[in-house]
Amino acid sequence: MTKITVAKGDGIGPEIMDATLKILQAAGAKLEIEPIEIGEKVYLDGHKSGIAPESWESLRRTKVFLKAPITTPQGGGFKSLNVTTRKTLGLYANVRPCKSYHPYVATKHPVMDVVIIRENEEDLYAGIEHQQTDEVTQCLKLITKPGTEKIIRFAFEYAKAYGRKKVACFTKDNIMKLTDGLFHKMFDEIAKEYPEFESEHWIVDIGAAKLADTPENFDLIVMPNLYGDILSDVAAQITGSVGLGGSANIGAEYAMFEAIHGSAPKRAGQDLANPSGLLLGAIQMLVYINQPKVAERVHNAWLKTLEDGVHTYDLYKENVSKEKVGTSGFADAVISRLGQRPQKLEAVHYDEGLNHQVQGSYSKAVPAKKDLVGVDIFLHWNGEDRDPNVLGEILSKITSGPFKNNLITNRGVKVYPDGLPETFCTDHWRCRFTSENMDLPGDYKNVIALSQRISDLGLDIIKTENLCRFDGERAFSLGQGQ
Repeated sequence: MTKITVAKGDGIGPEIMDATLKILQAAGAKLEIEPIEIGEKVYLDGHKSGIAPESWESLRRTKVFLKAPITTPQGGGFKSLNVTTRKTLGLYANVRPCKSYHPYVATKHPVMDVVIIRENEEDLYAGIEHQQTDEVTQCLKLITKPGTEKIIRFAFEYAKAYGRKKVACFTKDNIMKLTDGLFHKMFDEIAKEYPEFESEHWIVDIGAAKLADTPENFDLIVMPNLYGDILSDVAAQITGSVGLGGSANIGAEYAMFEAIHGSAPKRAGQDLANPSGLLLGAIQMLVYINQPKVAERVHNAWLKTLEDGVHTYDLYKENVSKEKVGTSGFADAVISRLGQRPQKLEAVHYDEGLNHQVQGSYSKAVPAKKDLVGVDIFLHWNGEDRDPNVLGEILSKITSGPFKNNLITNRGVKVYPDGLPETFCTDHWRCRFTSENMDLPGDYKNVIALSQRISDLGLDIIKTENLCRFDGERAFSLGQGQ
């Protein structure tokens, strides 16, 4: 028996969880269930993360979480339970298989079979945001070498375990050359360790267009967090229904399995909801906990049910479907087909001798020689009709060591020196202090001195960002015109 933690969630959650567990138990899954309560009621009881402290104890015991959708109350102050759980338990890999079931589920892409693997912990989802001026807010995008290396190795190891042939990577490193550039660089380096796979990189905008247009050209795609979140929903929807999407969240010690759709409170309590998304997440769980033959039995019975035209309201089409059923009726239909295999849809097979607990690995970076060669000092400034030449003239008198003001940008566009008068400026200014060629090192005392002198002039400093070279390589973006 394998202990798992189960949460029935909100809205349609209890109905689809009951249906899912009924199918798993009928198929012979060896599960010992520890129920916990999560979601709206827990939020409103004062737990801002949507989960009570005692529920963490169950997760620590079982290390496996089967979770139904939840409702997050409207209004500020409530954290995303999904994000909290992923980060708290180190669930760095999100796995979303997106497969078409033509002709039983209508789609323009009948041969689509793509797995999206999304980094789950960092990127913009670090959630580090600030309001900096009256007009400007900021969100920090964090891409780390360990996080990137883990998710990319995980993607290749998953491809190996599940018989995939090609691994693609989507980034926007033509613009975000350091953050997305690191992700692309690590992908290229790690791909060399897996020569048996075809590998390719796409800029995310054209990659997304190609995925939406010709998804059959992709097999497995690994992406940073934000792109993966958006495009896994897109991919699930173009298979024909986002409601059929199951999701696995995998970490070094813990794992969480769920449907990718929400709690749909308007459908709650009506015995209408399709339990397929949660069931497909549970099938991934069965494989993960080393019950692959039970997973195979359930998955093939589900495919046979779909193939036989037994559909819930969301999939029912008069010219395709044969019987419209509710949540419980669909569960009964799957159970009645346990042991059967689909005839037209491709049957699944899960290798019993394979270790399905795929993991990524990483190595610590070798410390580099780090030289401080300047500082960006960000100001909140509204003076003189926001004329950058006025601000530049003020800052030109301020130096410390090798550092003097060489550049002012506004929203990333160079406005001083030699800016264009047509450029629109907000009240947020990046003021760069370096040596002439950005190559003479200083120290942090220079940064403190510059900051003190700027503050003494009554200018409002928002923050500073050190400009460094690592082993002689520039490790910061250039301003336009530099």
